[in-house]
Amino acid sequence: MAPSTSVKEYYADKTIFITGATGFMGKVLVEKLLRTCPDIKRIYLLMRPKKGQNIKERLETFINCLIFDHIKNDYPKRLEKLQVIPGDILDKDLSISDDDRDLLQRECQILFHCAACVRFDMFIRDAINMNTLGTKKVLDLAEGMKELEVFVHVSTAYCRCEVEVLEEKVYPAKHKPQDVMECISWMDDQLLQHMQPKMIEPQPNTYAYTKSLTEDLVSQYAGKFPIIIARPSIVTAAMQEPMPGWVDNLNGPTGLLVGAGKGAIRTMHCNGTYAADVVPVDIVVNACILLAYTTAIEKPKEIAVCNITESRKNPITWEQALDLGRIHVQEFPFSVCLWYPGGSPKTSKIQHQIAAFFTHLLPAYLVDLLMILMGKKTFMVKMQKRINYGLEVLQYYTTKEWYFKNDNLLALRQKISDEDDKTFYTDVGLIDWSQYIRDYIQGARHYCVKEDPATLPKARKLHQQLYYIDKVMQALIYALCIYFIYYYLKLFLSILN
Repeated sequence: MAPSTSVKEYYADKTIFITGATGFMGKVLVEKLLRTCPDIKRIYLLMRPKKGQNIKERLETFINCLIFDHIKNDYPKRLEKLQVIPGDILDKDLSISDDDRDLLQRECQILFHCAACVRFDMFIRDAINMNTLGTKKVLDLAEGMKELEVFVHVSTAYCRCEVEVLEEKVYPAKHKPQDVMECISWMDDQLLQHMQPKMIEPQPNTYAYTKSLTEDLVSQYAGKFPIIIARPSIVTAAMQEPMPGWVDNLNGPTGLLVGAGKGAIRTMHCNGTYAADVVPVDIVVNACILLAYTTAIEKPKEIAVCNITESRKNPITWEQALDLGRIHVQEFPFSVCLWYPGGSPKTSKIQHQIAAFFTHLLPAYLVDLLMILMGKKTFMVKMQKRINYGLEVLQYYTTKEWYFKNDNLLALRQKISDEDDKTFYTDVGLIDWSQYIRDYIQGARHYCVKEDPATLPKARKLHQQLYYIDKVMQALIYALCIYFIYYYLKLFLSILN
């Protein structure tokens, strides 16, 4: 049965502290809280100081993001609830002043810890300093919060990549977090670089390793205050809110979508039959808001974990996603393209490497040769090397399949009212994949690449021209192949004769 207190009523007169508010998820979280919970007392945002910008200017830059336009136009007074706490997750004691620390520890009731580095290839020292040691500083701050009702730690469903079925529980880390933090404090870079592959094994990268390490660290604070670990899978563009298709970075699938749409990516190592466990950012944020609410009300003694995942409830495979992308990119093509979007995923790594040589590397060298002849600066080889490196990182996740149990996510809908279920929707069954990918492409084009919708007619014309050029080139290549086969077959037969 739903609690007598609604979500909006619970958040009324609450003071919230958010780390990572300037990130992709963080912005959506702040916007959703302000828009749907009008009686929140205050939201404190941890922000790094920037040269040339004071606190007021940093806050103005933050709220000038277009996702706050609706609030600025209809509820401008609510933006006054936002207050910046100058600090840095990498600095000692977060570099928070004594006055701000005292303020937070007297007033804060809900803490969302979203700050993390999502770069998979980060050097282990930097990844641990950001993801693990940074979290310890936030936990130490939370330990002194007298009114704290819930601590929400945002992790990832890929924190234990060696586990085929990830349950909603904390898995002990391979190493003790305190030991690892102590090691990186005195080891030099050369020694750490040498040890890194063995340290993170069996995790594929330092991101997954530090996330598993951090979960272990967070679990050590169980019993001191209510804690919920939220584990989203691959977080992608918004389904509905703050606007369909909104995304502000080129990480992960978004970079793949843009690269393929511009004709720069024409092959990747991917098993198309595997499920793509992606979750729109608005569903992830809604789940985090509800998890904070239910955890604070239930006050569990043990640490709680929730996998915010699709988990075959409304499945889509990588191949289906790519096919839908090919369809909808024709409606919303990019204005600047290297070639007509095409290509295909390869289940064989050797096939992918051969295709990458002929469709990525070789054309890149030809373009750069042309740039040299024209007396201009080269760029294609360098760009393709970055693309190929990014694909190598991403392909770990597109050539393996996991299953995430998400009973706690499904149970959320049974713990809230129908009205709250509509406002804070978490049902992945609501996703219409065709419409979602259509909005995703349109959003990436508008919000990431900054292409105005007014450029679409011209882009569609260019798209059509590239289509014909691509077909002509294919015909020429096939003709050359047939000619060489015919020529050498004739030569071979003449030798036999």
